[in-house]
Amino acid sequence: MSDPAGGVLFGLPARGVLWLVALAAITVFLRRVIGCARLLARARPEARWDRIPARLKRFAWEVLLQRKLLEEPVIGAAHLLIFWAFVFYAASFFWNLARGLLPFLPIPYADQAPWMAVALEVFGLLGLIALAAAAIRRYLFPPPRLEQTLDAGLILVLIAVVLLSSLVGAGAAGLTHGERGGWHWIADLAATALGSTGLERSQAARLNIAMWWVHMITVLGFLAYIPYSKHLHLLASPFGVLFGSLKPPMPAASEGADRLEEFTWRQLFSGLACAECGRCDRACPALNSGFPLSPKMLMHQVKELVRASLTTAADARGLLGERVKPEQIWACMTCLACIQRCPVSNEHIPVLVELRRRLMAQGALEARLQEALTKLARYGNSFGQSARNRPKWTQPLEFRIKDARKEPVSWLWFTGDYASYDPRLQPVTRAAARLFQRAGLDFGILYEAEQNSGNDARRAGEEGLFEALMEKNLAAFAKARFERIVTGDPHSLHALKHEYRWPNGPVAVLHYSELLCQLIRAGKLPLAKRLSGAVTYHDPCYLGRYNGIYAAPREVLRALGLRLIEMPRHGSRSYCCGAGGGRIWMEDVPGIRERPAESRVREAAATGAGLLAVSCPKDLIMFQDALKTTGLEAKLVVKDISQLVEEAMIP
Repeated sequence: MSDPAGGVLFGLPARGVLWLVALAAITVFLRRVIGCARLLARARPEARWDRIPARLKRFAWEVLLQRKLLEEPVIGAAHLLIFWAFVFYAASFFWNLARGLLPFLPIPYADQAPWMAVALEVFGLLGLIALAAAAIRRYLFPPPRLEQTLDAGLILVLIAVVLLSSLVGAGAAGLTHGERGGWHWIADLAATALGSTGLERSQAARLNIAMWWVHMITVLGFLAYIPYSKHLHLLASPFGVLFGSLKPPMPAASEGADRLEEFTWRQLFSGLACAECGRCDRACPALNSGFPLSPKMLMHQVKELVRASLTTAADARGLLGERVKPEQIWACMTCLACIQRCPVSNEHIPVLVELRRRLMAQGALEARLQEALTKLARYGNSFGQSARNRPKWTQPLEFRIKDARKEPVSWLWFTGDYASYDPRLQPVTRAAARLFQRAGLDFGILYEAEQNSGNDARRAGEEGLFEALMEKNLAAFAKARFERIVTGDPHSLHALKHEYRWPNGPVAVLHYSELLCQLIRAGKLPLAKRLSGAVTYHDPCYLGRYNGIYAAPREVLRALGLRLIEMPRHGSRSYCCGAGGGRIWMEDVPGIRERPAESRVREAAATGAGLLAVSCPKDLIMFQDALKTTGLEAKLVVKDISQLVEEAMIP
């Protein structure tokens, strides 16, 4: 191919035209990108530069290999091919741009380098096939909540033009100079196809140059357009993954946020990185139950907040009000499904927690939630009961549980509010105590000194109350003598393990399912019989997605002889019971289709197991109530795994 930038274009020096178009496109591109960067610089700082090796590893898995997108295999594979076609074609574009603008560079054009030419041909063809699959899926078989927009269609057309112009140009070059053979079979096929139309060699040479210009102008237009479209995520999402939280994200203490400068830069960046693919919506238990929350629209509104601030000197409107309603903010169950499913590591929950903190500061919360938080502040528990009543569940036991404040113990059992106060759960708590006793475990409790862990208060937006509860518990821990902590409440597990500021360094905290698993393995809980029948197991959000504990409860159930039947949504895709994020203290909004717990027990009953095993006190309450409202009491029984272990120990 002769130098395509060395001739005349529309009566003007072609290289001069390329300079003008390139400068214009790059100026438009940089103006928007720099504007976004300046706005992010106005936001609150947030350190995301730690653990570089771990960040690079995740970048490789989730950006280069598209692991999360491949959870939906067909469209994931198509996206992977389009991504790598994009990578090679972007490299080719900048290579050609440099060579076209600076003819003195001692390098050929990209398609004149044999290895690059082959890569462009292969990824061009694969990219077109994948693009066709993506278009068929989008327009003929769209998944729920995937919006059909002109912007999305335009992007598909632009990508198709970029790929087709390159392949047609390669075919024209082959027709001009003769087929290359070998690895260039795609270009040779294109050349044969063009030749069959009667295209002459001189015409093919002109077509080759024309396709080069179509390709370059389209990519430059694409470059200028991307920052202004929803496909800004093409630029932002790799950085979103790189600087995403390496653990379940929780915003640092603040007075909450509403306006742009009150959020952290990473919270705002989630809006810019959002592809609006709808995966978060499809996973959200609140939205799927009929609550007014859409995680995707939340990210869209964050993006709109940034965009509005780019076009006006100062956008007086924040997120609260017209953009995001209070009822949407309170609908979140903090189950982490949205973040876990997001392929670009967007962080929806921190944004919602910031908004809840602001609503909390304004006193804009419902009466039941206010009542529960008041009880937490006054009594240290959401039941509003005296601290002296906390250990009363121990009274029917035939043995005394040690007071860890007075006697040294190996294991400190943090029982939690519901396990201590709720009459429906106290038998479960006593069953666990008997198991620990029979295993010869050296354990104790804090008696009346224990307070609520504060996990749900924090996620409801009451940061000050969380701090107060944490300080009281840390003071009680300081007076106790213990080596490790065990708890049956996944919410408390997460707070104690990941969010408490232990003065002498982290303390080992286990969920009781992990401890029971260890005791059974060690033969310290000899089973007198094998339980018969089938069981299905519900993964609690704060045990599974938040803490990655999936195997231990299942190992316990299998050790009992039960046949495990998994629900369709299990493991990291488990469906929330609806209690988290303080929702257990709130009224259901009018007009919801079905509470998450009701949907979950229907799913459990559909397995035919007849027994639903749980390992979270809130799950037991939510599912027992749901059995009554769904009329499934005759088809399904809900039991805690500690109850099942104790049953297996009785001859």
